[in-house]
Amino acid sequence: MIKQFIRITLIKEVKPGIDNINSDLQWFCNTLGMFNLRDKEKSCYRLFVELLKAARLEKEMSSDDLADRLNLTRATVIHHLNSLIASGLVIAKEDRYYLRVNNLKELVDFVEKDVISVFKDLKDVAENIDDKLELD
Repeated sequence: MIKQFIRITLIKEVKPGIDNINSDLQWFCNTLGMFNLRDKEKSCYRLFVELLKAARLEKEMSSDDLADRLNLTRATVIHHLNSLIASGLVIAKEDRYYLRVNNLKELVDFVEKDVISVFKDLKDVAENIDDKLELD
């Protein structure tokens, strides 16, 4: 049996007060937990935006292509790609990378389904444990 692991991080953050595509995208990425404090150059954000542009063109990209376009080391790109893959946002196929879907609304819909599935499993196990421990 193959187990699939998806790490979903959601951060509740105040939406930007201005109508600006860059601040909206940054809020979107922050809310999905794409950034960490070590990513001073917002490499993961830049990588996500590049994949978003590629999705618009229905194009897959290699880690070398991404590294060249973003002026990052391939190791940095691979590190962030692995994080995005683990979160279920990016898919890898034959050394090519692309967003899980072609637009952000669909991406949110898929993440929502993942979260609902995880919570359903948690509730089922919680009820089973409650029954065994005779908890009300």
